[in-house]
Amino acid sequence: MFRNLSFARQILPIAALIGVAIGAWLIFVGLPDRSTSEPVEQPPKAVGKLADQPRVAGAGIVEPSSEVIDIGSALSGLVTDVRVRPGDRVAKGEVLFTVDARAARATLDQAAAAINEARASIAEASAAQKTAREQLALYRNLSDPAAVSRAEVIRAEGEEAAATSRLGLARARLAASQSAAAAARTEIERLVVRAPIAGEILAVNIRPGEFVATQGGGNSQPFIQMGETNPLHVRVDIDENEVARVALGEPAVVSPRGAAELHVNATFVRAEPQVVPKRSLTNSAAERVDVRVLQLIYALPPSDAFRVGQQIDAFIPAKPGQPAKQGN
Repeated sequence: MFRNLSFARQILPIAALIGVAIGAWLIFVGLPDRSTSEPVEQPPKAVGKLADQPRVAGAGIVEPSSEVIDIGSALSGLVTDVRVRPGDRVAKGEVLFTVDARAARATLDQAAAAINEARASIAEASAAQKTAREQLALYRNLSDPAAVSRAEVIRAEGEEAAATSRLGLARARLAASQSAAAAARTEIERLVVRAPIAGEILAVNIRPGEFVATQGGGNSQPFIQMGETNPLHVRVDIDENEVARVALGEPAVVSPRGAAELHVNATFVRAEPQVVPKRSLTNSAAERVDVRVLQLIYALPPSDAFRVGQQIDAFIPAKPGQPAKQGN
């Protein structure tokens, strides 16, 4: 039976049919899913009046109204106490953390002892000066110059001069000791790091027992970050090509990144005076990074939808008579 089979007329056509069937099945299985579904993130969009009028779009980031303040230490040393945690609100001048002050306190104790010694020396020199002056005045007021020898007068004059010199030296030592004590007290105060403004603690990157240095590397983290978060601000980057179209002073519609359904009206605060290279990136594949931007600052109303460092999308009215551009 197998001898009568023809490869060209029987086996080859069957193999071709099997190949076509397998190819059709692979194509059917490999077709992409063309069913529609809601996007995971809603794209940014303008709402309200801005939905139907010329506008300028910009991306930005949420920041404290005071901007982020990086707290450092004036002196190096071991951290002995950290008194704040992220989220705490502090008043101006409130202690944030302390650095080991034992060496400075020892210097202060030495200065205090030197002050006491200098004061005792002043008292002794003052008494000796007074006695020497009285003795010298007695010799000089005698009616008979021959009653006292010239040597005695010279000795009394020398004792008065020596007492005066010791008194001046003691007073100089007192002033130096007082200056040393003041310097030690200043150093102790500098080892107590306080809040420069009233605000909220955003990050704490130190722990008790860690060593802090006055100068760190370029990648070193700030010891503590804080800022005034009531209200929050947003810093919106406007492409330099769009700057001329922006209606400065008008409120903006701001949405958190990826949540276009949430939007608030932000109040214009100011425009930075300098156009700067773009630094805040959105990680979009179509984003241009080799551009310069004008940074506009807006104040956010109270809302739980925004956090410091969060990226936002903003839409700002264009000047009257400006045409709407695609994508805005």
